Amino acid sequence: MIGCVTGQQNLTMTEVYIKVKPGEDDRFRIEFKDFPTIYLENEAEAGRANTELVNRLEQVLGQKPGIVSGHQSRRKKIRVDLEKEEIMERLKEHG
Repeated sequence: MIGCVTGQQNLTMTEVYIKVKPGEDDRFRIEFKDFPTIYLENEAEAGRANTELVNRLEQVLGQKPGIVSGHQSRRKKIRVDLEKEEIMERLKEHG
């Protein structure tokens, strides 16, 4: 589920729901099921998985996303200043 929130002129903030699987694998990867599912190396302890998520998505998307909700959940809502089509394209390139 992806939604757009518009603010300032020429600025589009898109919110994307993702599913995170921390400590599931020895490598970062993205799969597509109901939601983009992101596998992280770090366990969900002391915010390490969230930190890895933000850093990895910054590399993939070219911009640092913000976690809007789900800080302590595996289902998260992130916000980034890109169009939804561009977000999905960049995630699929790394999937």
